[in-house]
Amino acid sequence: MRNRQSGFTLVEIAIVLVIIGLLLGGVLKGQELINSAKVKNMINDFRSTSTFVFAYQDRFRALPGDDIAAVAHVGATAAATTPSPGNARINGAWNSLTRTDESYRFWEQVRLAGLATGTPIVPAAPAAGDAYNARNADGGRIGITGDAVLTGTTWAANFFICSAGIQGRFARQIDTTIDDGDTSTGTVRVLGTSAGGELATAANAYQVTAADDSTLFTVCVAY
Repeated sequence: MRNRQSGFTLVEIAIVLVIIGLLLGGVLKGQELINSAKVKNMINDFRSTSTFVFAYQDRFRALPGDDIAAVAHVGATAAATTPSPGNARINGAWNSLTRTDESYRFWEQVRLAGLATGTPIVPAAPAAGDAYNARNADGGRIGITGDAVLTGTTWAANFFICSAGIQGRFARQIDTTIDDGDTSTGTVRVLGTSAGGELATAANAYQVTAADDSTLFTVCVAY
């Protein structure tokens, strides 16, 4: 008696290929949705941080961080003492680790005012991996400053909100969504590359291209 060999028919193979295609499509679409949600989250970080400034200013007639009466206004442990408190600018590097800086005390004051979430307790000795500042969806630090973040060109604003560790593809999407699509011009600009994608200042803005999609950057928005 002859042994009959069994195998898949062309129809069965076609069905399997269709199922694999659907699964791959679902995975890719799911990843796209996750990335889109991440970008929206990062954009909301910029918008909500600017809202903290305006809400605090409206309530206390002072800028958070720069408020010399922060102890009386919100019960802060102390008002900022550096660089120039009370001058109507939030001075200090946006990613400052100096606990007396206005840009660092900003977070204590908006949290004590009930505007932002997070602990208002200022750490005694901030470390390099300081977690006191707010963080974005990828874990990068978020900060604010009234000082210049670009030194080689004029980019004027009342204050800048910066967010670090953002992949180039997300930086381009953020710029396209809320600005002109060019990360070297407009109200949204990229400071450039550095270890971990975090820079306090840069000479000029960096134009992010598709070749930079996986590179980490600091994105700043002018207000």
